[in-house]
Amino acid sequence: MFKTITKSGFVAFSLFFSLLSVQSFALTPEERGLQIAQESDRRDLGFEDAIADITMILRDKYGNERPRYMRTRTLEVKGDGDKSIIIFDNPGDVKGTSFLSFTHKVGSDDQWLYLPRLGKVKRISSSNKAGAFMNSEFAFEDIASQEIEKYTYKYLVDEKVDGIDCFVLESDPVDPKSGYSKIKTWMDKERYVPIKIEFFDRGGNHKKTLTYSEYNQYLEKYWRAHKWEMENHQTGKSTELQMVNWQFKTGLTDKDFNKNSLSRVK
Repeated sequence: MFKTITKSGFVAFSLFFSLLSVQSFALTPEERGLQIAQESDRRDLGFEDAIADITMILRDKYGNERPRYMRTRTLEVKGDGDKSIIIFDNPGDVKGTSFLSFTHKVGSDDQWLYLPRLGKVKRISSSNKAGAFMNSEFAFEDIASQEIEKYTYKYLVDEKVDGIDCFVLESDPVDPKSGYSKIKTWMDKERYVPIKIEFFDRGGNHKKTLTYSEYNQYLEKYWRAHKWEMENHQTGKSTELQMVNWQFKTGLTDKDFNKNSLSRVK
């Protein structure tokens, strides 16, 4: 049922948004960029935990495909970055592989990879964060949750992507060990979710483009893209992630994210 807006209410409503617009125009590009990033982060708070099934399709430059099947679990951590784990189920050469990530707002993330064929847990050092994740076009740093404190921001312009009105932001990694010199993000103005991200290598060259599509909203608040496509412009390879069966607030705890039990995780 729609509420009726009285004339005086309409004037007040219009004045409120006029003030907001004036306030936005008064911001520097850096302040505006940070404001947009903070709003995007604020809208995703409170999901507590989430799980999903993933099909990862690796494509070489000739279009040949190799699928991999895995599951992901994420735990929201108050005051710090998220914890997440990815477990590979198929094919047989990667079955049992698991990747654990503790993202931090400040300082290097903690990441571990368990490889069954080696029978041991390998720590991913911060100097290797730009390395490829399981032969995909995603780097280890792409897989970690993207915390606001890890970048500086600058609003660039408004543009449409596939008919969607977007803010365009430039974010520069704070960590000098990042594999990127800058990242450009097209952020949906209405939902505050990324639609497209361009990654530039340390030499300033456009290296990869990640596009998100097939968004669904869960619990009337949380938007999740069901399809991620990462294209590497320097190698001609690409990786597609198809994410389904999203569930939230399943009761995961810290005990489900333990590096000492990576070899036994189910």
